[in-house]
Amino acid sequence: MRVRVFVSGRVQGVYFRAFTKEVADSLGLKGWVKNIPDGRVEALVEGDEELLWELLKRLWEGPPAAEVNSLEVHREDSDEPLFGFNIIY
Repeated sequence: MRVRVFVSGRVQGVYFRAFTKEVADSLGLKGWVKNIPDGRVEALVEGDEELLWELLKRLWEGPPAAEVNSLEVHREDSDEPLFGFNIIY
């Protein structure tokens, strides 16, 4: 399963991308995370559905300095596999 996630709130400059990578790596998920110009964080993540739900739960909590206001999640289909989990700068 693959999802694209947009996280809103105080999520830039608070270790959110690194936090997302740490959680995704610990769960064995693939994809990437990046800051986007409108102040949100965007992630594209692929893996087992149950593990994706765990990631979403952890993203909602965020790292200590973050304040998450909303998660926007879109399921996506793709034949192109993702490898590893990267922070895009």
